[in-house]
Formats: sequence, C-alpha cells, structure tokens
Amino acid sequence: MTVLRKSAAYILSLVLLFSFMPVYTAADTPYVSAVSAILINADTGAVIFEKNPYERRAIASITKIMSALLTLEAGDLDKPFTVDSFAIRVEGTSMGLREGDIVTRRALTYGMLLPSGNDASQAAAVSVSGSIPEFVKLMNRRAEQMGMKDTRFANPSGLDADGHFSTAYDMALLAAEAMRNADFAEIAAMESVRTEYGNPPYKRWLSNNNKLLHMYPGAIGIKTGFTDNARRTLVSAARRDGVTLIAVTLNAPDDWNDHMNMFNYGFTVVKAQSVDYDLSRYYVNVAGGTQERAAVRVLQLPVVPLSDEEMHMVEVRTAMLPFIYAGFDEGVQVGLLEFYYNGKLLKSVPLVTAEACGEPVDRLSRPASFMQFWRRTLF
Repeated sequence: MTVLRKSAAYILSLVLLFSFMPVYTAADTPYVSAVSAILINADTGAVIFEKNPYERRAIASITKIMSALLTLEAGDLDKPFTVDSFAIRVEGTSMGLREGDIVTRRALTYGMLLPSGNDASQAAAVSVSGSIPEFVKLMNRRAEQMGMKDTRFANPSGLDADGHFSTAYDMALLAAEAMRNADFAEIAAMESVRTEYGNPPYKRWLSNNNKLLHMYPGAIGIKTGFTDNARRTLVSAARRDGVTLIAVTLNAPDDWNDHMNMFNYGFTVVKAQSVDYDLSRYYVNVAGGTQERAAVRVLQLPVVPLSDEEMHMVEVRTAMLPFIYAGFDEGVQVGLLEFYYNGKLLKSVPLVTAEACGEPVDRLSRPASFMQFWRRTLF
C-alpha cells in the first residue's frame, strides 16, 4: 500500500474538504435527560447530536474504556499471573478477585467491561505498568494522543477523585478509538462470558451491566458507569446497515432511553450511501503490447456511511499503477478508488482492468514474475 501511494499520482478530487465538522439541528432532534450528551458517526467523527458536549464532568466507570483498551494493547493477553494483593483491595464494583488469584489480562478485561470490576482495573494497571500511578500516567498520555483535550484521569477505575474528569465529546473520541480494536469490540459486545481465574483457576460466568445489548437492536457495546458524584454515565455503540454510531451521556437520569432516542434519530440522519464518481476518463497505461492503455472499473460498488451533509465533504481519489505489461485478463487489479472525509480514509475499493489485453509483442520484454511482484508488493 505504501509503495502504491508513493508511486501513484492522485488524479481525481471531486469535492474539497472543509475544516469544520457538521452539527445537525433538525426539528425532530431527540429528547435527552442527560446533563451532557453527544452522538457521533463512528466512521467520520461528525457530530449528529449534542448537549453540553464540552462540559467537564465526573465520568465514573466509563473510565474503564481507557483502562481496558490499554490492557489489550499491552499484549500477552492469555499469559497467567498472580494478581497484586494491594491492587485488588478497592471499594465498589468487583469481578471477585481474591489475594493469590491467578488470572490473565484477557480475563481482567472481561472483568472491567462486563461487571465493571474496580479490582480488575487496578490489577490490570499493575500488570501493565508496574504500579497504578504509572498506569495513570499512561492513561493521560494516551488521552492526549487521541485529542482528548478536556480529560484528566486520576485512577484506572473511575472512582470519584479530585482531578478525574472528562466530557461527552472526549469520551466519544475514546469510544471510537477503542471500538477500532478488534478484541475490545468483541468483548464490549458480550452479554456474558465464561472465563477462568482463581487459586487454582476455575470456570465462572461474568455478566454485562449494559442492558442496551438486549434492549436495542444493533447495540454492540460499550460501557456503563455510576458513582454518587457522577451519577449515571453511559457510552454505547450501535450498528445498522453499515452505519456505526456512538452515544455518550453524563449524569443521565434516563440513560437507556436517552441512548435509544439518539440512535433512532441518528439512523435517520446517517445512512450507507453511494458516492458519485466518474472513471470514464481514467485508464492504466499498457507496456509491451499493441495497445497503449486499458480502461478501468470498480470491482465492487463503493458505499460509505454518511449523512447528506457529510456527502458534500467527501474527497474521492484514484491511485493507479504507472503501467501494466500486456498479456492480462479483464478484472486484474491495477489501483484503488479511495474516499476521504476530513482527511481520513473512509473506504477504498479495488480498481481493475475493464478489458483484456493480448500477449506482449516481445515476450522477453515482460519479466515472468512481474504481476506476482506487483500484487505481492502493492495489494
């Protein structure tokens, strides 16, 4: 892919990008009980609905989204170890860890994301960073890298603490990043899981506190939270017809309905849509044959998850091989058709030859391994 981008000239730009992100304010926007809330398109980051999204607030156990993500990114997920006896002595929700228990990072991630175990988050912190303070430093560095400008973590569990806060917008950024991690997305979508830990380890079930997983069709995660200070907090994701939305509420008396209302609204705004493009003027150069060029076509219909407003901000580019030797069939990949939103690649679909080309005039002019080399290197 890197070679292709370096060697190819981007030759098509349909719509120039704007620097702002659209916010939708239709008359039928949803009622939301939360003090702060936001709904975003997970693929583009565009805001669909917002209510005090940049107000700093206590966030409770949705903190564990960051703790779980860092634990998964640390690797060695199935390597057993003995939990730190001090780390698991923590108030609040628990996955039931005891001193001397043998556990894995994967099981601790289950414990964080399903029953919201404070013991799991602190045990994972020590496992990943050697101590809870060092893990908190890692949390804050990662938040800064993600652009979470109004977030500060003071612990890995989300217990109320001075200097521990975030915003609905920042938590949406975190959720979008976390859901791009395949392990995180798989675990966050589980209604329950059978795992193993203890001394000696034995099988047991953990259940997910996120009721949306069975309340709302298409719900795929991700985390609940509650403390006396933060009140009810919730980050969720739902997918329908190729569109993924992320919702966040902070201090929400009726969070389940808040999220379902936002999703119902969001799926009327963001839809899987085809982007206009014209390849009639584009081709791939042919070397060593009687014809100089060959027409190209898409291998599959390109569909992207966008709102009507976002469609106006899409940039379409083609990346093509500089040439291809004669002697190829119709349907050979020679490039990519790419769709960008706000500088981010949304989707790419293969460009293939729309016609066949006969054998080269001089067979010796074409290296025998040419096509194998290009396919292995570029695609």
